[in-house]
Formats: sequence, C-alpha cells, structure tokens
Amino acid sequence: MALRAQVHTLVQQAHQLLSAQQELDLTTLERVFTVRWHDALTTACGTALIAASHRQAPGVQLRLPAESGTDTRELRRGEIDLESSSSRPTFPDIRHRLVGSDQLVVAVRPGHPLTEGPLSLERYAAAEHLTVSRRGRLRDPVDDALTTRGLERRVVAVGPTVAFALQLAPETDLVLTLPDAVTRAARDKLGLVTLVLPLQFPAIPLYLLWHQRYDDDRAHVWLRDLATETVQALFAPPAASSQAVTLPTGQC
Repeated sequence: MALRAQVHTLVQQAHQLLSAQQELDLTTLERVFTVRWHDALTTACGTALIAASHRQAPGVQLRLPAESGTDTRELRRGEIDLESSSSRPTFPDIRHRLVGSDQLVVAVRPGHPLTEGPLSLERYAAAEHLTVSRRGRLRDPVDDALTTRGLERRVVAVGPTVAFALQLAPETDLVLTLPDAVTRAARDKLGLVTLVLPLQFPAIPLYLLWHQRYDDDRAHVWLRDLATETVQALFAPPAASSQAVTLPTGQC
C-alpha cells in the first residue's frame, strides 16, 4: 500500500514513453480514460463524447464519474485523465485549455410571476431561489454581487447537481440561475422559460485540465482534442427559439 502511488506513477510514465514512440492507430487503440466533468457539462455533451469516441476508437472505454464534494488530487495522481474547471489550475504541473465561456441566465417555469413584465434586479432578488453546490454552500458569487448593491436573495434550497435543480423548476416557483450554453438543451426539453439575468456578471470560462505527464501521449492528445471539439459545439449560436426572452430593465 505504501508503494502504490509510486508504482502507479512509474506505470504511467512508462505508458507515456511507449505511447510517444508509437504511431496512433485509433482502430486498434485499447485504453480506459477517466473524464470527470461538471454534471451540467456531462449532461450536455457526455453522450456526444462517448458516441464520437466509440465511432473513432471502438476499443476505448470512457469513465465519467461524478464530481467529488471536496477538492481532490486525482488529476495529479493520474487517476483522472481529463477534468473540467471554471478556473485555471494553481499547480504548475497541471495543464489547461480554454474551450469556451458561458453566461448566467435565469430559468423559471412557464407562467412564473417573473415572466410578467420587465425583470428588475429587485424583483429577481425578492424571488425564492434554488442554487446548486456540490459542497452544499448557501452562497455563491451571485449573492456577493447582490450584496454590493444592497440586496439579498432568499435561497430556499441547495441541490447537489444542475440536473436535480432543473427537475424541480417546472413544478415550483423556485428560480434557477444557471450557465446558459451547458444547460440550454435541458431547459428546452423541460419547457422552462429563460430570462436574462438583470445583473452585470462576468463570463464564466470553461477549461479542460490534464497533467503534464500526458503532454506527448498521442492517445491523450486525441482524447482532449475530441473533448474540445465536442464541448465547443455547445457554444455555437443557438437556433431561434419560440420562447420569448425577457430583457432586463432594472438596476444593473
């Protein structure tokens, strides 16, 4: 057990050395990759990633585990091949690639009181909210931005995943504030109404992270290029929607 981490690292280094010296043949490639993404990103394009991977490299197996409730170091230990993050890594041995940026939007059920008339910042803050946090936190950067404007919102509940929160929205008056691109398909499927967040908020970057040991690993290069292409498809301009979007007019 004491040698387990060291042996794992040595095996990864040997695999990397051999991979760098061999031509990559996707038709015969046999390998297991572990891709740990935010649950909304997995829901939005995990299926597309699996389909594209199986089509190009039928011998490859993908694992898409749920995010942990705490920050861990599996990426550095080689237990995770590719990870998503909204911030750049702090460790110098973790590589990153910016694959897109998202904007926050408001999602509510059809007929919700917020859909009646212009959505001001005051009306938004006065509503009852459902937020998402894998750690169960009751505050997020939206609350900090509201506080600087002298406002507070009431968070009724905190869900563990975006998928959980979206399932509650059609049956309640709870308000969701979510990234637009990665939740668009799920919102449309549930028939939710999307409103513009009446608050100036910076774009949310989306990074893919991997350990530097895989920089020259040709199979890993293929995986992250395929993941990049799959994720970036989310940020293509959306098709025209039949649902009206309320434009904000209040304090910003």
